[in-house]
Parts: sequence; structure tokens; C-alpha cells
Amino acid sequence: MPAEGHERRGVAVWDVLRDRPLHYLLSPWPLRCLAYVLSGAVLGYAVLLALTVLVLVGVTLSVFGVGLLILVATAALGVPVAIVERRRIRLVEPEPMADPHSLLSGVGFKGWFRARLEERATWRELGYAVTLGVLGTASGAGVALLLGFSVFLTAAPLLVWAAAPDTVTLLPGDPVGSPAEALPASAAGLVGLVLAGYAAGWLAGAQAKVARLLLSPRDEGLSTRVIELTRSRARLIDAFEAERRRIERDLHDGAQQQLVALSMTLGLAEMQVREENARARELLARARGEARLALEQLRRLVRDIHPQVLTDHGLAAAVTEVALRNPIPVTVDIDLPHRLPAPVETTAYFTVTEALANAGKHSGASHITITGRVRDDRLHLAVTDDGRGGADPDSGAGLRGLADRVAILRGRLTVVSPLGGPTELRMEVPCSG
Repeated sequence: MPAEGHERRGVAVWDVLRDRPLHYLLSPWPLRCLAYVLSGAVLGYAVLLALTVLVLVGVTLSVFGVGLLILVATAALGVPVAIVERRRIRLVEPEPMADPHSLLSGVGFKGWFRARLEERATWRELGYAVTLGVLGTASGAGVALLLGFSVFLTAAPLLVWAAAPDTVTLLPGDPVGSPAEALPASAAGLVGLVLAGYAAGWLAGAQAKVARLLLSPRDEGLSTRVIELTRSRARLIDAFEAERRRIERDLHDGAQQQLVALSMTLGLAEMQVREENARARELLARARGEARLALEQLRRLVRDIHPQVLTDHGLAAAVTEVALRNPIPVTVDIDLPHRLPAPVETTAYFTVTEALANAGKHSGASHITITGRVRDDRLHLAVTDDGRGGADPDSGAGLRGLADRVAILRGRLTVVSPLGGPTELRMEVPCSG
């Protein structure tokens, strides 16, 4: 729960200021916030001075070429500043900040510098360094003035007592001659200390929030990984299709042609065998029949790998063709506005064939309905049978393999099969990458 509250409200010191403002004053928080703001002013002033010097020197020497190198090197000044800030922020933030930079090993300074300049985090850190130099210095100086003046007023009675019998001028034109006369100033100083404590808390929270905004890791690495995964998915689909076409071509042009030649050779041999060698003729006839059967099975296998009608005429025609060959009557209602991408058509086709095969083996159905529509640039395909139901999608590797293929396309495959039926297999796949 604290993590959620932290994320909802912002930084830890602001949570304390909002929830328990009185407790804040009596806790170590004011001292920690003052230390954070004042040290930020010192660091910011040093950073601002360094940036000013580097930019001026770089611009002055730019006519000689060396200045350009100095200006480029100035861009990396935010990196060491950010390292210090990620440690310094622990004064007001218990939750540490991770380093947004990629880990570099085995590279020299030149490689490290080039890699850092290519990272967006480096430029955000430079922006933070400039912000710290300007706003951090100004806000810290304001708190320091308020704190110093408040301490001076609070200690006014002691100062007047130490300076007696001389008078002390706390404010212009208002000399104070006794400690009692300095008590109102001391009260005002106490109020100033309270204000300085609260101001330091709010300013520390603001600086910490800016630090987390600019110095924390962002999802750029995740976005890069998502893009790379998307590209890998596309490469996987392309590689699968290329391998499928290679296998289909090898079967069609290689093994299938060899079986045709074998069948013809056996036929010629059967004709050449003399009539009296009946046993040899019988064996040749049997071998020829087996070669013809193997050829039919190979042609069916080639068709099942990727039917030509799917390539030539699209999903609706291919599903209609496979439905006509199915032993269970099938009603096909696929209405698509245009041809879908080849990976989508292929996945949808094999989803249908697997669903029909499962229905024929296990459902006891008397009728199957296949519907397909494109809505919101997504293909919605459903295969419904009126069988006994109770299908378990985890019981076979076929549906699991289809689910994996659908997942590659960033789609979803679901099976609804209550006992008593009906069984419905639904596939939803985006039609664009």
C-alpha cells in the first residue's frame, strides 16, 4: 500500500506534509529537506559555473575546431551530476533510483562516450543539470536567506544581551537596547524557521519529483524490446512461410515426380513380364498400386500443407473446398471485404481444418457452421458444431499449436465447449501488423 500511495501522490516528503503537517515539524524531515535543498544550491551553483565556463570556452575556441569538441563534451556533464543526484535524493526519498543507462563493458572511453551520447537519458540528465543550476541554485539561495534571517531574529535576545550596553539594530531604524525588547523579533524568527522548514519540504519534494522525472529509467528500453519482438515475430512468420513453400516445392517437384516415375516404370515392367510369370506380375501390380496410393497420400499432404485454392482465391474459397470434403455437413458463411494478409489466411485456414478434424473425431456432431467476418480491422472466425461438447483444448497438441500460431499474430484462440454442447472455437486475429 505505501507504494501505491507513493505513486498516487508523488514523493515521500509531500506525503508527510499532506498527511501529518504537525508531525513533519517534530520529525527529522525539516533537517533532511534543508540539507537536500541547500546542498542542491551548492551543487547547482557549481554545475551552472561549469556549464557557463565550458560553453564560453567552447564557443570562443570553435573557430579553431577544439571548441566543438569542448561543446560536445559538455553534453556529458549531466552524467556525473545525475550519479550524485541519485545518491543525494535518498535524503528525501527512501526509494532508490535506478540507473537508466545501459551497461557497457570492455569498451574504452571513446566507445563509452559515443554510447552515452546516443542515449536519450544522457540528454535528459543534461537538461536536469541545467535545471538544477538555475532553479536549484535560486530556490536554495532563497531558503538559505530565509533560514539565516530567521536564525538571526530568533537569536536576537542573545545578541542584544551580548552587545549590552550598546544597542543592536535588528531592522533599519529600529534599535533594540534590551533582551526583552528583542523578544518580538525572536518570535518572528521562530515563525520564519517554521516557514523555512515547510518551504524546504515543498521545494525538496519538487526537486525530487523533477529528478525522478528526468533521471529515472523510462520505458525506452522496453519499447525497443517490444519493437524487436515485433520484428522477430514478423521474421518468424516470414521464415515459416518460406520453409512451408520450400517443403511444398520439394514434395511437388521431388518426391511426387519420383513416385510418378516409379509408377510408370512398374507399369512398363508389368507389361514386359511374360504371361507365364504370374507371380511376378502379381507383385508388380501390387507395387504399382502401393505407389499410386503413396502418390495420392503425398498429393493430399501437399494440399494440406497449403492448398493452392487458398493462394489463388483466398480464405472463403479454401474453407468452402475443405467443407465439401468433410464427412459432416458444413455450412460456410464467410463474408470478407477483401483478401487478408497471407499469414492471417493461412492461420485461419488451418484453424478451420483442425476444428473440423476434431469435430469429426470426437464431437459426434451432425452439423457444423463456420462464420467469418472482419470487424475493426480484425478477423473474427468461429467454428461451431452441435456435438456432445466437453472438449478439452489442452488435451491435444493440435489446438495448442494453433493457439501458438494465433499468438504469433497477436491474436486469440478460445474454445467454449460445455457438456452437452455445442462446441465453439473462436479465433480473433488483427488483419494488419
